[in-house]
Amino acid sequence: MNMSRGRIGQHLLGMAVLVIALALGGGAFADEVGQPKAWEVALQASASPVMDNIHWFHNFLFWIIVTITLFVVVLLIIVMVRFNARANPVPSRTTHNTVIEVVWTIVPVMILVGIAIPSFRLLFEQVDVPKSDLTVKAVGKQWYWTYSYPDNGPFEFDSLLAADKKPRLLAVDNEMVVPVNKVIRVQTTAADVIHSFAVPSFGIKIDAIPGRLNETWFKATKVGMFYGQCSELCGKDHAFMPIAVRVVSDQEFAEWVEAAKKKYASSRDSTYAMAESPRR
Repeated sequence: MNMSRGRIGQHLLGMAVLVIALALGGGAFADEVGQPKAWEVALQASASPVMDNIHWFHNFLFWIIVTITLFVVVLLIIVMVRFNARANPVPSRTTHNTVIEVVWTIVPVMILVGIAIPSFRLLFEQVDVPKSDLTVKAVGKQWYWTYSYPDNGPFEFDSLLAADKKPRLLAVDNEMVVPVNKVIRVQTTAADVIHSFAVPSFGIKIDAIPGRLNETWFKATKVGMFYGQCSELCGKDHAFMPIAVRVVSDQEFAEWVEAAKKKYASSRDSTYAMAESPRR
């Protein structure tokens, strides 16, 4: 009996440590920005204002859940101790309690309202695109992304998985490049089936649907590489359709745009020329 109690105590201690780790997850387990980590149990570290609010809302829900769980556990212990057959040989014949019934109706409603208000505020922030500094169009295809920059000239390029690069299954041959601390509007559509454009560190996830133009936004607050993946099952190579976003300074972005205009516009023109040439 003492051994079983000891084991139960160890399990409870382990659960308590995990709970604390989850609560501190935003910082304790996600210190590497832009990509997942082995055995990560929390959200990826934030690199945008929207993701900051997602972290806050996640922790807010976590502590509400912990509080409710502990409250129910305490009630169960009280019921088991005070209202078992040994403590109450003559069972109570109480059928209802008006005060308790009113409380357990009103309190859950108040909790749900308290959750709904910040939830709706966060949803509105995610879909309400502010005045943008740059627009990037991302077209999902089986199984890669094509990016274009309508504000910066008539060039586009494909971004495919680079199997020989790291991080594994996330690195690509041509990254999407954006400037730091700028509002980036991302327009998504698809050329074949439904895809989904998702970058966890920016707190964005939006479907790319054929024949429809969806849009979302982010504002990267840190320079570096940030990875995501197609998050809508889109065929046999769905797992090999990564998203890589390189966040750079304004000067580096301007230099990249000039180089991209020459590199990608020329390759596109040659592709069009081959497609339009008469067959022999």
